[in-house]
Amino acid sequence: MKVLTSLAIWILGSILTILLFFVMLSVVIALFPFDRNRKTAHAQCYWWSDFLTGMNPFWDLRVNGLEHIDKKQAYVIVVNHQSLADIIVLYKIRTQFKWVAKASLFKVPFVGWCLSLARHIRLSRGKFASIKKVYAEAQWWLRAGVSVLFFPEGTRSRTDEMNEFQNGAFKLAIKEKKPILPISIDGTRDAIPRGSWIFTAKTLCRLTVHKPIETAGFEIGDFGRLKSMVREQLSVGLA
Repeated sequence: MKVLTSLAIWILGSILTILLFFVMLSVVIALFPFDRNRKTAHAQCYWWSDFLTGMNPFWDLRVNGLEHIDKKQAYVIVVNHQSLADIIVLYKIRTQFKWVAKASLFKVPFVGWCLSLARHIRLSRGKFASIKKVYAEAQWWLRAGVSVLFFPEGTRSRTDEMNEFQNGAFKLAIKEKKPILPISIDGTRDAIPRGSWIFTAKTLCRLTVHKPIETAGFEIGDFGRLKSMVREQLSVGLA
């Protein structure tokens, strides 16, 4: 039964992702002159996320803290990273944002094409020119009133402890005087089976939106203190 259920989940998930691409493509073409920021295309991922999380009997997803989000405010969103499933569950916040995602993800059929259609930010690791371009794009989006989402660990954590945080998101938030919106995700590490495609056990996943941290009183040199504050808040969500 678990084999058949798992097979159905992967097949239906693939079909939904292919459908998402064609819906997003249609929306981008139809609204090209009116929606250059691709907000409507981004919003199509909401129903995709709802279907993927709702159809999987092995996932129990709980979302808390949505009241902390001001939809009119542009944030530097900072999230811990456990799994590729993070991408699915983060659309539950129902907020416009641009991912900072590794370039290789943009090459994945349909998933990566959707990222390109929504104009998310492409990062080539280890390339200084790419890093400069990422922060220039992030700066542009923030000034346009669109939030930018960072995984400051840079890569997925393999344990219950978060990896070391990189500094860029915190320096950017201070420079642009934008609040940081911390979001903690727990449980997604086990949401996708490792070394197998068969789901075997029910997994509790928790997404918690924490209170925003204002950066207006910080100087660039204070980025370390800001980073520590955000890390501490995320740790509370993972406790």
